[in-house]
Amino acid sequence: MKAHDALYIGGEWRPAVSTESIAVLNPADEQVIGHVPAGTAEDVDAAVRAARAALPGWAATRPAERAALLGALRDGLRERAEDIAATVTAELGAPAKLASAVHTELPIAVAASYAELAATHSFVEEIGNSVVYAEPVGVVGAITPWNYPLHQIVAKVAPALAAGCTLVLKPAEDTPLTAQLFAEAVDAAGFPAGVFNLVTGLGPVAGQALAEHADVDLVSFTGSTAVGRRIGALAGGAVKRVALELGGKSANVILPSADLAKAVSVGIANVMSNSGQTCSAWTRMLVPAERYEEAVELAAEAVAKYVPGERIGPLVSAVQQARVRGYIEQGIAEGARLVAGGPEAPLETGYYVAPTVFADVTPEMTIAQEEIFGPVVSILRYEGEEEALALANGTVYGLGGAVWGERNEAVAFARRMDTGQVDINGGRFNPLAPFGGYKQSGVGRELGTHGLAEYLQTKSLQF
Repeated sequence: MKAHDALYIGGEWRPAVSTESIAVLNPADEQVIGHVPAGTAEDVDAAVRAARAALPGWAATRPAERAALLGALRDGLRERAEDIAATVTAELGAPAKLASAVHTELPIAVAASYAELAATHSFVEEIGNSVVYAEPVGVVGAITPWNYPLHQIVAKVAPALAAGCTLVLKPAEDTPLTAQLFAEAVDAAGFPAGVFNLVTGLGPVAGQALAEHADVDLVSFTGSTAVGRRIGALAGGAVKRVALELGGKSANVILPSADLAKAVSVGIANVMSNSGQTCSAWTRMLVPAERYEEAVELAAEAVAKYVPGERIGPLVSAVQQARVRGYIEQGIAEGARLVAGGPEAPLETGYYVAPTVFADVTPEMTIAQEEIFGPVVSILRYEGEEEALALANGTVYGLGGAVWGERNEAVAFARRMDTGQVDINGGRFNPLAPFGGYKQSGVGRELGTHGLAEYLQTKSLQF
């Protein structure tokens, strides 16, 4: 069978139980570009059983063997790089440059990092008269979002496989075609049957069946905090582990000592990347009161460069477009000053939203508290460092953030922020550093050795 018509279970492409399918749309022109099977609870059960059957053999393989297969997967993704980038552009709407550099090259780099970690990580440690073994958790249910379709898959699948786990992947229904390309690369790499399985389907059907399946030992989910709570409740009933990477409302803190023009420009670019559909985007810009209007003017100039359909793509769906436009309307209704953009659709066709900047935003406003997940920036003013810190920490989230200013001063401020990662003066993203949040932004970490640890459990032997 062709991949688009099938599920990947037990090392082969097979038809789903139901003949129902999910249409995949190009959000730039609203046209259907393909269909994938609407997997059911029966399909999920078949995939979990295949993963369970494959677990003893895969868990017993030497780390060097797992490393070699992960290296082959990395090479397979690299061979498919052009197809992956084109597919991400088609089903997510990402501009070609972004689709290649971020949506394709980054996950390839992450896959490479786990191929190396599988070979070099020590899974055995001596502590006094004890020998401590790091063993695979077991069968993993991986549920991934649509905003970074390949990166989020690799960030879960690669460490799980490196740890010796087997798994079932349920990708987001908006961007499942990238997941099928990934499954083709897994198949070509030569992993044993059942080690990796793919079930496409709707979240309330296939996703829930995977999260609550009795034979799944760990659920790794990336998505909204609301769904994360539901998955945590399902997993808690069975006392199974979870790794949850959830929402964010990250602060971009500009200290008085900062290069204001650079901080504003990079801050706007951070939010506009991926059309604002990034959980760790710096959507709240915090500016000293004495430089506030200057920052607002700089933000308006910077955001004008992001032309819909050229430098910035559409949102993933009509539902997401309506959601973001609703937040913009709410910001206006609550008294925020619209500096750029607005709720009107900038193009007649496609799920575009105008890049939007709000000024005179106060911390109690909805747009300052809730995750919008679109190209919308809220600029808040502060008087003094303590108020800046209170604003930065003043949401239920704690995923990402940024601080600009004299290095030591910026580091000292960042250490007081309740968030999982902070970029200092535009620090580059590091795919080996742990990624994850505080508070309602999640549980656990992804990437690097910390990401590998999520898929391991420890056993100690005393002598």
